[in-house]
Amino acid sequence: MTITASAVEPHEQQSVPLAASRAWAVLIGGVIGLAASVTLTVEKIKLLLDSGYVPSCNLNPVLSCGSVMVTPQASVLGFPNPLLGIIAFTVVIVTGVLAVGKVSLPRWYWNGLAVGTLAGAGFVHWLIFQSLYRIGALCPYCMVVWAVTLCLLVIFAALAYEQSGIRNNLQYLHRWRWTVAALWFIALFLLIFIRFQDYWITLF
Repeated sequence: MTITASAVEPHEQQSVPLAASRAWAVLIGGVIGLAASVTLTVEKIKLLLDSGYVPSCNLNPVLSCGSVMVTPQASVLGFPNPLLGIIAFTVVIVTGVLAVGKVSLPRWYWNGLAVGTLAGAGFVHWLIFQSLYRIGALCPYCMVVWAVTLCLLVIFAALAYEQSGIRNNLQYLHRWRWTVAALWFIALFLLIFIRFQDYWITLF
């Protein structure tokens, strides 16, 4: 009995199930992110086929996907950025489906997702800076991707931290992670308001 337990225990430690609430959050986040990425890709294709096409997300001078799509920042690797989103969020959706189905995934898989999402969040912050201070326009669908990426980062990073068994100063960040995320959204909102305040004032 002891030998059997010892043989099974390492395997169990390497397989990590996800709580139902987190599993559904991952799945829903993946679906939203994929929908935004696919929509952006379709809009980009239509714009390439017809230079006079007006994207559906061109709402006003500030919220204008078209203004963002034609910039070099929209194709950092030589192809439209949303294609990266399609790949990444497809992985997230598959992960969410498996998690909702209560399939235990290896610990290294969750850690890999945390690292990958962290890299994606870094890219998102670069795009935010470019949109606000270089391009001077915002893409609504891109902003949806920004929000989803941050929320997924919180979930995956929290899971990686909990699995690590390490208890240090990061426990305070972990405990207040959603508060930090809320402050991030507030800060982004303020940056957008300040950057385009001349336009917003004309709406009143």
